[in-house]
Amino acid sequence: MTWRRCRSLMASDLWRYNARLGAREFWLQLIVTPGFRYTVLLRLYAWARTQRWCGCGIRQLLVVLLHHYSIRYGIDISRDVSIGSGLYIGHFGGIFVNQQVVIGDNCNLSHGVTLGQVNRGPRAGCPTIGNNVYIGPGAKVIGRITIGDYAAIGANAVVVNDVAPRTAVAGIPARPVSDIGSDGYVNRTDYPAIAPD
Repeated sequence: MTWRRCRSLMASDLWRYNARLGAREFWLQLIVTPGFRYTVLLRLYAWARTQRWCGCGIRQLLVVLLHHYSIRYGIDISRDVSIGSGLYIGHFGGIFVNQQVVIGDNCNLSHGVTLGQVNRGPRAGCPTIGNNVYIGPGAKVIGRITIGDYAAIGANAVVVNDVAPRTAVAGIPARPVSDIGSDGYVNRTDYPAIAPD
């Protein structure tokens, strides 16, 4: 990953919080918003692991900081997760994301969310989350399933099957409850452009 792309991804994450960019806004959100702070560290680690000169301590420092904030805020997103632009962590606490999960652009993660792995059966593996997806508080998305673009996962839902695009699901196990999807939940997705790798 290039430094330009890393900065662009951090800017897209910042945009999701309040549709403003700039150094002042960046530092303000970094200081007061735990979810944004954790996301910045994830982006910096993704950049540092591709740089040869970062082997002299920077990568290790980022690993220590991620571990520290993982314990402090209850956010355990693996540093090796593939995350698209515009990640928004609305509330911290109890968030777990397995390292093999793939998250698309403009995803909202709420507190108590688990994106986990199933170890046996036809759905063994981890989920793939599409673009502009809202995942509500306490939701569990487990197994090798696909969550379609613009889908919404309701609070405390347990998702073990694929979710079609523009569908809202709820319940245990989750079932479709609406065809509105994430409209109104995923906001500020109009960030201008993301630099290529």
